[in-house]
Amino acid sequence: MEKLTFYLNDRRVEIDDLPPTTTLLGYLREHAGLPGTKEGCAEGDCGACSVALLDPEMSGGPGYRTVCSCLLLLPMVHGRRIYTVEGLAGADGGLHPAQAAIRDGAGSQCGYCTPGFALSLFEATYREDLDSDARRDDQLSGNLCRCTGYRPLHEALARVAGSRPDDRFRERLSEEAEAAAAFSYRAGENQRFFRPVDYDGLYDALDTNPDARIVCGGTDLGLEVTKGGKHHPCLVSVEAIPPFRRIVPIEGGHRIGSTVPLADVEVFAREALPTLARMLRFFGSRQIKHRGTLGGNVCNASPVGDTPPVLLALDATMIARSRHGERRIPAAEFWPAYRTTALQRGEVLAAVEIPRPSPRSLRAAYKVSKRRQLDIATVSACFFVDLDPEERVTEVRLAFGGMAATPARAPRAEGLLRGEPWSYERVAAAAAALDEDFTPIDDVRGSAWYRRTVARNLLLGFFDETRETKVPRLPDRPTATVQVK
Repeated sequence: MEKLTFYLNDRRVEIDDLPPTTTLLGYLREHAGLPGTKEGCAEGDCGACSVALLDPEMSGGPGYRTVCSCLLLLPMVHGRRIYTVEGLAGADGGLHPAQAAIRDGAGSQCGYCTPGFALSLFEATYREDLDSDARRDDQLSGNLCRCTGYRPLHEALARVAGSRPDDRFRERLSEEAEAAAAFSYRAGENQRFFRPVDYDGLYDALDTNPDARIVCGGTDLGLEVTKGGKHHPCLVSVEAIPPFRRIVPIEGGHRIGSTVPLADVEVFAREALPTLARMLRFFGSRQIKHRGTLGGNVCNASPVGDTPPVLLALDATMIARSRHGERRIPAAEFWPAYRTTALQRGEVLAAVEIPRPSPRSLRAAYKVSKRRQLDIATVSACFFVDLDPEERVTEVRLAFGGMAATPARAPRAEGLLRGEPWSYERVAAAAAALDEDFTPIDDVRGSAWYRRTVARNLLLGFFDETRETKVPRLPDRPTATVQVK
């Protein structure tokens, strides 16, 4: 087994004695003597633990990603460059422009959240696409100020966004990155971590460790460590396998690799798959979308996962890969039971293929939750209705999350629409039939009555929203995924 090595504030670090389920945040505060990175929620919501990770494979070229160090396990940063708030100062000890902007605008009050904001502003300093208020809002969506100092913080962000000073951080972006090497690590309570870089290495690791947990971004598994205290005996990361990290066109559609970060999927989907982009807007904060992946959300198999209803409605196909090749699984067959997938032993999700929708089709996605940002859906939905030139429904897929033990379509409601004129009366009948399709439960996020009512209203709202625009988009202003006229 190898030593775990990475660069922390441009200083090389070597570790060989910490368990692989040690979080980066825990290492920074308890071992590295860098307490500027704070622990607030330990679940990726508050942003106080934010650090910057240099990613040479970002869409559009190398860039910095602000990530939650509380959810990042140490082996996940092997070979990477990480920057904390202590590492932003210049060679002369002067503040980085992001830090200076916060200071000059009096953006720090109690100061607890300030390091996390500084790192989000640091990322923004080298981005070139923060050209609207909405995108700047999104940049800070994962940072909570407990003292309500948002206006000066947003003003500080506007001053530095895209400024790209000619400094050492900008120079790092132009350096040629080394290709990721295969990596294995063992320490602590006989815990093991493998990061293969090709198919053979992946299947060798899985054959040797058939009960290993597959991981990529770790935004869900990290919670098992920080909140559940789990110490997984073996983790196999698929993050460094190049084919899993690509978005490529295919005949009639798009193939999205299972490990593409959701932030990159969202950029791609804005034009290519706006229905998916609409759901991803409120999937989570930027820090979470920098690490979370489409494959992780799919394989998590949560009944309230954000992307499964979209994939069901858009008739996606899951591409499972084993040592023997690929197997295609329709989205409608991928979640056979609660928290389970159709993947077989030795298979991993390689990609998701989404066909290019008909230009005549109506499409929209919705997420209803108790708060707009960083929340689990009470009910989510995505609807696809294809019409012929006479406005009759030729195909319909009505997909929901939060209404059953798995993400699921509504066959009875669909049957009332298929082959019929697209009219309010038919949609109202289909909405009423949802009570026959689903028997939701009562839980802390909503009662069964509430879920049934919301599901019916979403379908009626979809009819209303698509009367003027076949594929409605969300406005740039702060909004929700449900548009009320």
